[in-house]
Amino acid sequence: MALDGLCLSVICENIREKCIDARVEKVSQPAKDSIVLSLRSKKGSEKLLISAGAMGARLHFTKNSPENPQTPPMFCMLLRKHLSGGKLKGVRQLGQDRAVFLDFEVLDEFADIVIVTLCVEIMGHNSNIILVNQKGIIVDAIKRVNAEVSSVRFVLPGVKYTLPPQQNKKNLLDVSEAEFKGDIVCCKDQPLEKALLSLYSGLSPLVCREFAFYALKGQSKACFELDEDELDKLWFFALQIKKYLNDPEPTLLYDLNKSPKEFSFFPIRQYGHSMLTKSFESIDGLLDSFYSERDRLERVKQKSGDLLKTLVNISDRITRKLANQSNDLEKCADKERYKRFGDIIYANLFAIKKGDSKAVLIDFYDESAPEVEIPLDVRLTPAENAQKYYNEYRKKDTAEKMLASLIKSGEQELLYIESVFDSLTRASNESELAAIRQELYEGRYIRKKADKNKIKAGLSYHKYLSSDGFVILCGRNNIQNDKLTLKDSQKGDVWFHTQKIPGSHTVVVTEGKEVPDKTLEQAAIIAAYNSKARASSKVAVDFTEIKNVKKPSGAKPGMVIYDFYKTAIVTPDEEIVSKLEAK
Repeated sequence: MALDGLCLSVICENIREKCIDARVEKVSQPAKDSIVLSLRSKKGSEKLLISAGAMGARLHFTKNSPENPQTPPMFCMLLRKHLSGGKLKGVRQLGQDRAVFLDFEVLDEFADIVIVTLCVEIMGHNSNIILVNQKGIIVDAIKRVNAEVSSVRFVLPGVKYTLPPQQNKKNLLDVSEAEFKGDIVCCKDQPLEKALLSLYSGLSPLVCREFAFYALKGQSKACFELDEDELDKLWFFALQIKKYLNDPEPTLLYDLNKSPKEFSFFPIRQYGHSMLTKSFESIDGLLDSFYSERDRLERVKQKSGDLLKTLVNISDRITRKLANQSNDLEKCADKERYKRFGDIIYANLFAIKKGDSKAVLIDFYDESAPEVEIPLDVRLTPAENAQKYYNEYRKKDTAEKMLASLIKSGEQELLYIESVFDSLTRASNESELAAIRQELYEGRYIRKKADKNKIKAGLSYHKYLSSDGFVILCGRNNIQNDKLTLKDSQKGDVWFHTQKIPGSHTVVVTEGKEVPDKTLEQAAIIAAYNSKARASSKVAVDFTEIKNVKKPSGAKPGMVIYDFYKTAIVTPDEEIVSKLEAK
């Protein structure tokens, strides 16, 4: 869902409480349409993320550290010039609309104190981040809007800044009870949720549906059908909304596959048991959690499209090859019949003449059918016909052995490609994508070699710390899996992997100590979470001492065999994994 005006007002108040008079220490631009302001005040330091992305426009504090490009974009350089060292003096919201103005006190080129404003417009595809000087003139914007884009409002350097077009909706916080009820009744034939959306600014469709759910308990009514009791419930809910603005209860809703779907600054009840809910202490933590997963998937989709296509093509090719080889193998199943015919012909050479097209002979292999009819080549002698059947038997026998080996090899390769695909779906930054690209290049699956600088840019193992104080390491891709398991682990360490499911190698660093059951359970949860079974429940995870893990000769990266293992059944839990992650 999009960030609504009411939720934005909660965020603005949060920024005021934490960062008024905070100084801008650093400006970065991790993505084309996002900036991060590092702010420091007497209360501490915060990172303010501002995004103008069409599908994720927002404004909130973040604990994440987005990966920045090596060369800062021009807009980033401009903000560094005008905002670095400045103080945040004001946070203004345009009514309950999705427009926020951050006022900064800075020194101009003459060392005079002036106010410059960063205008954050959160309006879907029209979202923007605009820097305006003390005279109200646009310095620049993260998205320039010229006559080709809009005939209504230009956003260009040197142009006077004007407010976005207003929708002439009322502010829910300013209306009285009588006015509120009168507004709704006047909408007559409109469904209640649509009427609320058209009347008041700052309300999202989700909040309007929650109004209707509270008053109508799942029914659908037009405004003229509402009775006085239902109107009273609507007004009471409006008062509750005002209370939540001052004392929010940030709530995130997941579908049953644990994918984040909706969020709000107050509890949402309309979905009943069809959605899972999770409460957060702050609106910032909620938005970080909601958007981080979605942004990660979007980044992977954008920057790894060619890899995904390559892996799908490779997988399809191997699958087709395996199907053809399996069909050929089935054709070899009757090889013994040819050997049998050869033996019977040799035993009855005296009874066959050259030129015969068939021979009906005693079958000493099958007592239930004493005679068998054997086709013959009229051009060949009886002995040559027998030899022909022997040659066909040897061909099928050799083909069967080769096909069995090729099928086994193909199945192993398909498992490897699935493991690479799993690593790709969990890749969270460019360094991980570059490492996967390099792995495929070294395996001769692609021609384009990865940029080594991207791989070296902080690509370490995932590191966790168990509640008992044990370090738990987890590989990010197959190359790292091999390195972790075969080189960096010690003899007494404990190794984990999902059973028959692609996933990362996970190792508990024991340092010679006995590992408590709680740590073993947490390591199994981490292994399950960092696997293809992340969204599943009751996942089987095998674990054994590292000395029991071996790599077969010629095996693909990440492919190992192991014995003397135990199996734990766990459910991947993002909250547990996040708490254990070493910062």
